Amino acid sequence: MKEKVVLAYSGGLDTSFCVKYLTEEKGYEVYTALANTGGFSDEELKTIEEKAYQLGAVKHVALDITGDYYEKSIKYMVYGNILRNGTYPISVSSERTFQAIAIINYAKEVGAKYVAHGSTGAGNDQVRFDLTFQILAPEIEIITPTRDMILTREYEINYLKERGFVADFKKLEYSINKGLWGTSIGGKETLKSNQTLPEEAYPSQVVKHDSETLTIDFVKGEIAAVNGEAFDNKVDAIRKVEEIGSAYGIGRDMHIGDTIIGIKGRVGFEAAGPLLIINAHKMLEKHCLTKWQQYWKDQIGTWYGMFLHEAQYLEPVMRDLEAFLESSQKNVNGKVIIELHPHYYTLVGVESDYDLMKTDFGEYGEVNKAWDADDMKGFVKIMGNQMKIHQSVQNRVAKSKEQ
Repeated sequence: MKEKVVLAYSGGLDTSFCVKYLTEEKGYEVYTALANTGGFSDEELKTIEEKAYQLGAVKHVALDITGDYYEKSIKYMVYGNILRNGTYPISVSSERTFQAIAIINYAKEVGAKYVAHGSTGAGNDQVRFDLTFQILAPEIEIITPTRDMILTREYEINYLKERGFVADFKKLEYSINKGLWGTSIGGKETLKSNQTLPEEAYPSQVVKHDSETLTIDFVKGEIAAVNGEAFDNKVDAIRKVEEIGSAYGIGRDMHIGDTIIGIKGRVGFEAAGPLLIINAHKMLEKHCLTKWQQYWKDQIGTWYGMFLHEAQYLEPVMRDLEAFLESSQKNVNGKVIIELHPHYYTLVGVESDYDLMKTDFGEYGEVNKAWDADDMKGFVKIMGNQMKIHQSVQNRVAKSKEQ
């Protein structure tokens, strides 16, 4: 009887190679499992399933974890306004742990002795998959052909061609990972420090050229409506913003960052929905939260994003950080107005009953209503005491040295 291996399968080059290699070269009974985080249409899922069977899989499943991914990850990334290095909404980074959880649970369900993934030895994903597998199922052995054999994309393409596998190999020159929270594009130009991706490398193209207004409503920090249309399903709301923004080519950039394994890495991405939602949410928070709420949220959000990026989702401190982030959202309610243009957008303003600008205390730079001129003079005098004392001591010491 052949031994079972569950392969984390996406239909891309690396995992396509793994199916063929594990069945023909190693003689395993390969179960392919695609953990969908919202990046595939029904038609794409059907095509991927057909290819899996063509490559030799004995069984293929698509595990829809989009809702779980939103509730356990995306929601908190919005609360924390998380953009790694101020740029990247950690799209793939955040997906991988949830995909790994779904894959290892399926492996236990079918009684597989092995679990496999197609990650290389030079990236972050190998850590995310391995760590999650080891924590949740230490009894299941991990197989990683691409990493162990130090394979190039060219080698894998030639291997599949020689065995009669038909695919758009030109398209496979790029590693594209698409999910609800953005699409990453790696390969060729991203491997060079002085190059960027060509227009055709991006899955979405610019089709709108006239500006338009987009409004996003938030209730307790969660997206609730888009252009006045209410959404109970937050996943659908995110997809709506992505559809509107991607038509303008919004959300494209190159992320340069530090990998878990200590080397620098570059990846292109497009994430119209995440960037519009995060920046709209952040603007609303500026109006609705106190300065100290914002300050500590920035610290917590940075740590939460870093831990999520570095495969630490299962660390218990993450639940503590999530509790803080959720607690901070009670008053983050209102509408954000955005102007969209080809390749960029402008945050116009907000409408909120919780807007801290709308008070009887004063209007910045114009009128003070809750204090008078004498109050301010006294305030400034007391506020400067510590610095005055320090300066006085410095002057006294300097004079004594001169004498």
